[in-house]
Amino acid sequence: MDVIRQQFFDFGIMSDHFSAIMGGFWQTILLSLIGGGCALLWGLILALLRQLPGRGFAPVRGLVIAYVDVFRGIPFLLVLLLLYTSLGALATQGTIPDFIGHPEFFGKPSNFWIGIYGLTITYGAYMAEVYRAGLESVPRGQMEAARSLGMSHRGAMQYVVVPQAVRTVIPPLLNDFIALMKDTSLLSAIGFVEVVRAGSDVQSETFNSSGLMLAAILFLLITIPLARIVDRMIAGQQLKIQRAIP
Repeated sequence: MDVIRQQFFDFGIMSDHFSAIMGGFWQTILLSLIGGGCALLWGLILALLRQLPGRGFAPVRGLVIAYVDVFRGIPFLLVLLLLYTSLGALATQGTIPDFIGHPEFFGKPSNFWIGIYGLTITYGAYMAEVYRAGLESVPRGQMEAARSLGMSHRGAMQYVVVPQAVRTVIPPLLNDFIALMKDTSLLSAIGFVEVVRAGSDVQSETFNSSGLMLAAILFLLITIPLARIVDRMIAGQQLKIQRAIP
């Protein structure tokens, strides 16, 4: 037991490197919040585009379906590496603007923003499917009633369908956010120092895993409460369904 404690729970090492690991954790939080917010918005846009009615919008729906299938089928790490290696080269060649290929907004390095790109386009695909399920769970009569009152399709979606759908999709969206937060650790592959990379650097320096264990504990401090919130919300929704059944 002493060997395990010294290897994984050396509080001296945790204390000595606490500021470095907390600095990495702050970057993880920033990545999660910005990437998660962008993915939520992009996923909603994709889901709404997929709901456009009529034959004229069939190509748009087909493109959205293809996009979702592709980015749900490719590992996030592969997307990240493709973006990191290709965007910089394209910007250098003048194919795309330099601020897209080498983004350094608000003083953050380009690998931070490349990570945001990757999180947005990948998790936007996952969240689009969650939104779609929520939109399709709203009874069709709601849309028909709104249209009968003179609302346009856009107005009915904005004021009637989407607000009802969003309430039902919050728990699965939180689950996707938890997964997104954990996947921020993959940014270490493109040289960005988040909490896992910070813990790994401590391990390389001390030949001790306590830094990585501290990183794991910090993740758990966020993900476990979020998981319990999801459980409560799902239980609340199930209770409402049971009460609605005569």
